Amino acid sequence: MDITSFLKENGLDVEGINREALLTAFIEEMEAGLAGRPSSLMMIPSFITSGKPVKTGKPVVVLDAGGTNLRAAIVSIDANGKPTIGSFFKQPMPGTESEITAAAFYEAFADFLMPVIEASETIGFCFSYPAEILPDCDARLIHWTKQIKVPSVVGTLIGSGLQEQLAKRGFKRKAVILNDTVATLLAGKSAGVTKEYSAYVGFILGTGTNTSYIEQNSRITKRRDLNLNEAQAINVESGGFGRVTQSVFDQAMDAQTNDCGRYAFEKMISGAYLGRIGFEVLKAAAKKGCFSPSATEAIQMWEGLSNKHLDDFCGGKPTPDNPFLVTAFASSDRETVKQLCTPVYARAAVLTAVNLASAILKTGEGKDPKRPVCVNVDGSTYYKTLTADFQNRVQQELSSLLKPRGISYELIKVDESPVIGAAVAGLMAG
Repeated sequence: MDITSFLKENGLDVEGINREALLTAFIEEMEAGLAGRPSSLMMIPSFITSGKPVKTGKPVVVLDAGGTNLRAAIVSIDANGKPTIGSFFKQPMPGTESEITAAAFYEAFADFLMPVIEASETIGFCFSYPAEILPDCDARLIHWTKQIKVPSVVGTLIGSGLQEQLAKRGFKRKAVILNDTVATLLAGKSAGVTKEYSAYVGFILGTGTNTSYIEQNSRITKRRDLNLNEAQAINVESGGFGRVTQSVFDQAMDAQTNDCGRYAFEKMISGAYLGRIGFEVLKAAAKKGCFSPSATEAIQMWEGLSNKHLDDFCGGKPTPDNPFLVTAFASSDRETVKQLCTPVYARAAVLTAVNLASAILKTGEGKDPKRPVCVNVDGSTYYKTLTADFQNRVQQELSSLLKPRGISYELIKVDESPVIGAAVAGLMAG
């Protein structure tokens, strides 16, 4: 059976992706979200601008909450834009082990900050659970993820709750709350202390994905309370982009998720899903007789397939425990696996490039080669994916979209981006 025809018949056709049409659709969805019209992109204002100067040589307290751990540090950025992270420590996120009250939750946060609280009057707070950011940079929690069990905090103001507990201990502090994607954007701002960038984009491609970029307030027409002469970071919630065609394999995988029908784009490019899509490809191909009887039987026996195992194998660096190395797979079967699943990663690279190009173009900048758009990229899927020469493929696809338009940009990597970005937010506000 012809592998390319099989994939194309089921909707997985990398070369058939109309990049320009998809880019246009992405930008149309962004504009609709900014205007408050129906859109698959939420386009959430952060009320944080990249235009203010970053105070260098001054310490700021940073909180980072977004996974199962709560982290704190004292961060300073020198005149060359180099960050220094000190007094770094972490503990399990309150509410991970058992359900607690809102009071206990905020008390735990305040207790956690006591060793570093005197270092700064401002707290840069990276809070990466779904929340509505308010104009004063407080945040109202919409709902918890990652199994955090503090139901009474839902709907409350996170910054205010923390500030009240700190005030009881005699500390009056300003908290600037932002999510991890906006923090990734601002971490690029630290690199821009000594280099003149025209705009900033933050992009995360790890277990999930999201994008942030700088938008002119005059284009955020769904709000009437903005200074039209200023600009701010927008949290795109780009994983929700809905105008992308799913293959039969994507649909089969999506049907097994607890949010079926939502976050279609994220499910086509991020690490939590690539192995699962590949598994659907292999199961369908096995039914079509693409493998030897022993390999077919092995695939049918599997309950799932991890992204790491699939990527390691297709990328040429499998560990000894890789399921494709068992004797059930002949060398011809292994070659078939690579032919079937490499396109899953190649497609993710194409879609990632379209995503990045849309954000870069939407800034309206990058026309001057001396002042490129700074794109800070974070996330293990972007940096560690081996298959389809992933990172280089993204960069080649991005260049083919933006070079003809005369857009200058620079992809950078800032370690500990959420922590550094939260520090920048605090140093711009404090």
